[in-house]
Amino acid sequence: MTDEVDDIVAAWQRERPDLDVEPLQVLSRLDRLAGVLGERRRAIFAQHGLRGHEFDVLAALRRAGAPFALTAGELAARTYVTSGTMTSRLDGLVTRGLVTRAADREDGRLVRVTLTADGRQIVDAAFQALLAAERELLTPLSSETLGPLAATLRTLLARAAAPE
Repeated sequence: MTDEVDDIVAAWQRERPDLDVEPLQVLSRLDRLAGVLGERRRAIFAQHGLRGHEFDVLAALRRAGAPFALTAGELAARTYVTSGTMTSRLDGLVTRGLVTRAADREDGRLVRVTLTADGRQIVDAAFQALLAAERELLTPLSSETLGPLAATLRTLLARAAAPE
């Protein structure tokens, strides 16, 4: 089986035999796979009336466990956005009734965000659909290869994300 990455690699090897283009074999495929995954995720979230960043906020609250509440600062940190961006995202989710926002009882300077029952229902349904789609994407791989693949990708990600 060959794919378009094989064609790209072969062309570069022909045109620039002086370069080792082996990284393209893996990273170009990861890039294309990330695009496919992104499209599938956007479609699933849209089916549930969500955008990706909205799912991220709701999922962070859901993963926090009962009572499904975090401060706005904690949410910003867990979703890798600024506090200003988080405020904007929360505005939309509050308007839609998916979260509530109130001053923290112990420290009134903090804003506590809580997942509503509607928010929990939507994020649970979207997450279940996401898992089904991602499981389907992995079906060509045997269960024995998934653990080593995850470990290899973890190593690559840790190295790429490490400060230089």
